Amino acid sequence: MGMSASLFCTVVALLLAASNVAAGAAMSHATDDRHAARSRSMLDEIAGMARDTARETGRGELNARTLNAMARVPRHRFVSAADEAAAYHNRPLAIGQGQTISQPYIVALMTDLLELQPSDRVLEIGTGSGYQTAILAELAAHVYTVEIVEPLARAAAARLDALGYRNVETRTGDGYQGWREHAPYDAIVVTAAPAEVPPALIEQLRPNGRLVIPLGGRDGAQVLYLMRKRADGGLERRAVLQVRFVPFTGSGARGPVR
Repeated sequence: MGMSASLFCTVVALLLAASNVAAGAAMSHATDDRHAARSRSMLDEIAGMARDTARETGRGELNARTLNAMARVPRHRFVSAADEAAAYHNRPLAIGQGQTISQPYIVALMTDLLELQPSDRVLEIGTGSGYQTAILAELAAHVYTVEIVEPLARAAAARLDALGYRNVETRTGDGYQGWREHAPYDAIVVTAAPAEVPPALIEQLRPNGRLVIPLGGRDGAQVLYLMRKRADGGLERRAVLQVRFVPFTGSGARGPVR
């Protein structure tokens, strides 16, 4: 008995749907492979820059935990669709609102300087797209992150949630004041450049805690510093590398509070 016309159409429709699913899966795998290859190339560049800047930073090789975290976080999910092809280039990219996602090498270096342990509580000032936040969340127990630009904070929170980062808490606010409710922190990282270290961050850092922060004016040279808090509340400072970050906004834009 021949197949009815309606049954034939149903079979054809199912075959076409299966073909579309297979094609979509193949395209998805190809895209994933392309991102994976770009990520490996980015990590090679980071390793090369670490060797090139070893005299300034004192770190010719970055810790394997840092590099593995960089490998796990999909940087293309933290940039615009227009910049997706450039997501793994070793350079900063615009994310809107006059802000940028930092150069991957600088993200890796700042993370490595923090020497994070799995039990650490970290404060990040300047969430931006959430990329640095995700790297921190791969390495620490809890990450608290503050962003002054509300649209960026909202988008980053949604992005981090979609990617499954349940150990991150976000807040819209003036990062110059830190986030006192969750202090003290084992480590603090600042992703915009104030003129001086915000006093609130020193207060909220645990003794022997690490602070990584760029300092400098809008037009002058900026320097990335690694600082450790002494038992007496003072800071030991070490200049690491000349850098260029977006300027600190909010209270920090006016310089130190007297």
